[in-house]
Amino acid sequence: MTKPRIIITDCDHENIDIETNIFRNESFTFEHLDCKTEDDVIANCRGASVFLNQYAPITEKVMANLPDLKLVVRYGVGVNNVDLEAADKYGVQVCNVPDYGTNEVADHALALMLALTRKISHMNQLVRSGVWDYQKSIPIYRHSEQTVGVIGLGRIGTSFAQKVQALGCRVIVCDSKYKNNQSRKLPDGMELVELDELLEQSDVVSIHCPLESAYNLLDEEQLKRMKNTAYLVNVSRGGIVNEAALDTALEEGWIAGAAVDVAEKEPLSADSPLFKHDHFLCTPHMAWYSEQAALELKRKVAEEAVRFLKGEPVHYPINEIHNLIKE
Repeated sequence: MTKPRIIITDCDHENIDIETNIFRNESFTFEHLDCKTEDDVIANCRGASVFLNQYAPITEKVMANLPDLKLVVRYGVGVNNVDLEAADKYGVQVCNVPDYGTNEVADHALALMLALTRKISHMNQLVRSGVWDYQKSIPIYRHSEQTVGVIGLGRIGTSFAQKVQALGCRVIVCDSKYKNNQSRKLPDGMELVELDELLEQSDVVSIHCPLESAYNLLDEEQLKRMKNTAYLVNVSRGGIVNEAALDTALEEGWIAGAAVDVAEKEPLSADSPLFKHDHFLCTPHMAWYSEQAALELKRKVAEEAVRFLKGEPVHYPINEIHNLIKE
């Protein structure tokens, strides 16, 4: 059989040494491109059977024009830049890497939560401006007497929930997987509630659900349900929280503050009205990152492609396509 054409459609990492070594050990060759649009992918990737993909859009138009494509492996967890319906239609297996940065993202959510609840950033700014007065932080509340609401209890949500349990927090959860499957057991000490109840009871709301099923999940109506002393944390995907509604919530004092690692359109514009709020924190989609996680991601993406090409079951299928390629 003709050697498969493997293409990294786009990748902004410092190097691709790990992928190179893994493919070389299996006698596979590959190309590293810098595609940004549908047309880039179509023009440069004809004959490709496997994509390793970061941001380039893999749409129905792409799949219709690249009939040899059989596998797309995403550098990351989310697959919102891949048209999954079209993938099913054209017989394209889509995979992600859902577990490379689980603890990192959970740790980042915890760090953002603590920065808000302990008012770290705000007080640091005051101290730097010459104000040494703890009373400027009032009020701060004891974590062991607070309720943390977790929206989405997958790998990351579970890890985060367990970390805040260690602080003594009560943890309540909203997740349709548990609601729709009565035999599925929640981790110890967690309570399943409806979204409205979670928003109304929580002192911190942390989002850990996929964008595909939760676009604009929190808009003005939902944000109004939160306590005016409560904080919102989003390390999942931009677009789950309506940014205009969040701006209003902070402006009107519906909530006490928010911290995000993601935006609907990234990077978040420097003139975003969200930046005028003292109790709004933002980091540049870095929650996934540690040196170890970055290496693990690259290794697992390449290994998933190798499994597929050797006719072995993939580890992280998003859809149920089984068009395996064998040499």
